Order: sequence, then C-alpha cells, then structure tokens
Amino acid sequence: MKKHLENSVFSVVSQAAAELNIHAYVIGGFVRDIFLNKESKDIDIVTTGDGIELAKKVAEKLEGSHYSFFKNFGTANVKFADLEIEFVGARKESYRGESRKPDVEPGTLEDDQNRRDFTMNALALSLQNENFGELIDPFGGLKDIENKIIRTPLDPDITYSDDPLRMMRGIRFASQLGFTIEEKSFQSICKNAERISIVSKERIADELNKIILSPVPSVGLKLLFDSKLLHLIFPDMVKLHGVEVKEGVSHKDNFYHTLQVLDNISKNTENLWLRWSAILHDIAKPATKRFDKIAGWTFHGHEDKGSRMVPKIFAELKLPQNEKMKYVQKLVLLHLRPIVLSKEEVTDSAIRRLLFEAGDDIDDLMTLCEADITSKNDRKVQRYLKNFELVRIKLKEVEEKDNLRNWQPPVTGEHIMKTFNLRPCREIGVIKNAIRDAILDGEIGNNFEEANKFMLAKGAELGLKSSD
Repeated sequence: MKKHLENSVFSVVSQAAAELNIHAYVIGGFVRDIFLNKESKDIDIVTTGDGIELAKKVAEKLEGSHYSFFKNFGTANVKFADLEIEFVGARKESYRGESRKPDVEPGTLEDDQNRRDFTMNALALSLQNENFGELIDPFGGLKDIENKIIRTPLDPDITYSDDPLRMMRGIRFASQLGFTIEEKSFQSICKNAERISIVSKERIADELNKIILSPVPSVGLKLLFDSKLLHLIFPDMVKLHGVEVKEGVSHKDNFYHTLQVLDNISKNTENLWLRWSAILHDIAKPATKRFDKIAGWTFHGHEDKGSRMVPKIFAELKLPQNEKMKYVQKLVLLHLRPIVLSKEEVTDSAIRRLLFEAGDDIDDLMTLCEADITSKNDRKVQRYLKNFELVRIKLKEVEEKDNLRNWQPPVTGEHIMKTFNLRPCREIGVIKNAIRDAILDGEIGNNFEEANKFMLAKGAELGLKSSD
C-alpha cells in the first residue's frame, strides 16, 4: 500500500509521530477512496497520542502550511497545498439515549475503528516506519468494498442507535456508490428509524441533499421510503405514494412518477435546486385529487397549490428561505405551461408570456418539463419531445425578436406619474399592466416609443390629461 502514501505529507506525519514516540494512522474516507479509485484531498489522521500536539509538529515541518486547533473537541487541522489534514487522538465513545453527542475518552486504534459507522470507513493505513503503508482491516471492509456492501463494524442496532444520522449516511453511500446495504443492517435501520428524531434537521437536510445529488437519486429515496425514514423526515413526499381506484378507474402512483422524473432530470443537471423542483413539481397532487365520473381523476390547480407549499416545506426541512426557494417555487408553478403549449398550436403571445414569467429560468423549466415525460409508450414520449423541440425553437425566435427574458417595462411608473402629473394611485398600475399585456399580446413592440404612445392613449381612455 506504500504507493498510495507517496505524497511527502505522509512521511512528515510519520516522522513527527516517531519524534513524539506515538503511533499515527491514516483512516476513514481517504483510505476508502483509494479502493474506490477516487481522489480525495481530505485526510484523517488518528493517533494514539495527542492529536493537537501531532498536528502542531507536522505544521512546523510543512513550510507554508496553516494550523488551527479545537481544544474542546481535541482535534486540529493542517491545510497544506490542496490538502486538508484532520488530526485526532484515538478514542472510545459511549452514548446516552437522548443525544447523539458521545462521552469520549482516550482509546486505542481498535477502539477508534470500533466506533466507525461502516466497515469501509474503518480501514486504516499505518504510518509507522516498521510497517509503513500496511492496511489494518479488522472488519473486512476491503472485501465489503469489493462486494459493494454497506455494513457496520459492530451490531448495527448499537451503531445506529448511538448515532442515528448514520442511517442517513448509510443510505447516502448506497445511493452515491451504487452499493447494497447488508440485510441485517437495513433491518436495523427500519427498527431504529424513530431515533432520527434526536438528529438536527440541518444535519438531516445535508444528508438528504447529498442523496438527491447522487447519480441515481431514486436509489436513496426508495431506501428512505422502505425504511420509513422518509415518513419521518419528509411526510409530504410520502403522501404521493399509492394508487386509488374508483369505478374501475385508477391514477398513476405519483411517488414513483416523481422518482422517475428526478432520475430523468439528474441525467441532465447537477443543479440541486432544479432536482428539488423535480421532487416538488407534483407535491400538491394528493391535496388536489378529485374523481369525476366523466373526466376521471383530476389534479386541477396542483401547480399553483404546490408552489404555495414550497416555502413551508423548505422551512420544515431547514432548506434556504432565499432565492433558491423562490426558484423552486417558480418552476413548480410553471411546470405545466410548456406541456400545454406542446399540445397546442404555439402562438407568439403564449410564448411571450412564458418568457416573461420564466425569465432566465426558462431553460431549466424546459429541462424539468422534458424530464416529466414518463409514459411507457415510447411513441407518445417521442411525440412530446418533438413538440417540446418546436416550443424551444419558438422560444428562441420570440426571445431574439422581442427580448422578453427578465423583462423590464419600457415605460416606468415614474414616467407615467410625470406625464399625467399624478401622485401614487391605482391608475398607474392599470396603465403599467395594460402596457405589459399589449407587449405580451404583440399589439405593440417592446420599446419606449410604442409603449409611450400606448400609454398616452390609455391615459386618455382613463380620463387623464397629459402634462405635455
């Protein structure tokens, strides 16, 4: 294994540990990633001595490094070149039932490996001169990596009950790496799911976002659903699950449809918030579901109600309440618009209104709409995609002609007030809205001259006199 420790940093750590008469090991994600053929810039060093003291000595030997320590946690950090090296003393941990913060005491390497979440993260490489680079693998983590298995070093009931966030981490690793969670371990997640309640929503959201950003996110979300974790952390999504039948008429399972839309969109984007738009695009279907003897199942207005649900969902999940949330809200609200256009003859007016409302997010909206085609009828899918391509062409033509993306009115409220010698009043809004609609309907061009002329006519219609 010496070839994996060729970076001079490891020799420096080895030398510093020898001078302090202590042992040091590379452990955790860096070692795991070696066997996954992934490059990692984050290195965890565990020592049988004082981690802070070892880090300080290493920093002294690495010219140009930056050293910081956290006395309360007994950890230290050394940044050198593009590497970030964390140092900690080997430790034992014991947990109280109501908290995921352990009581910590000094321990051996074996103690430290015992407390790790998964066997693949318990792998260690020795930095001692006498066995430099030797792999220390007490739980068969290397074999688990080869077999693509996620397994806990100790009894999974202990591992997950001690720190319930590990249940989310296990599912996240399964989703990111395409691994399978060992059956006994998965059953333990199901058994301990309620323990997730002691974990902060911020930490849960962080793991959930990593699952959503994995190559095939449905893998992780299905595991969250099957383990009942999803029911506890995101009940609104669970409500999408199931098929209801009335008078022999059923609707599709909107939970699995949503997962397919998410997987579809994930092939084309790594934008987390666009992926969230896929998750939430049909979130209001359970609340808007109705059965009509003639029309069958309907979900009228689910896009509008779904958009209004987004802020509350983001707040409950501790997701940002800023422009990212508003972006998701907008895409949920507009996600049916291009679909409707693709079924009809596309008019310039309809395209203008879509451009006006979507602004710079129009391309992301089209990506979402194309991902939303999940029919098993391939001819139907191809027809929709072809129609969407026509919508895209029309969008490009109208945008080049009318410049409506992130539209700003060519005539401002201040100009209207000055022209008609007005104070703030209802008529100003009436005129501005009339100008906007005239431009979007193609009655006038998107320029000051035509808008100003229209404004004067509209003002006269309202009984206003120009000050000119």
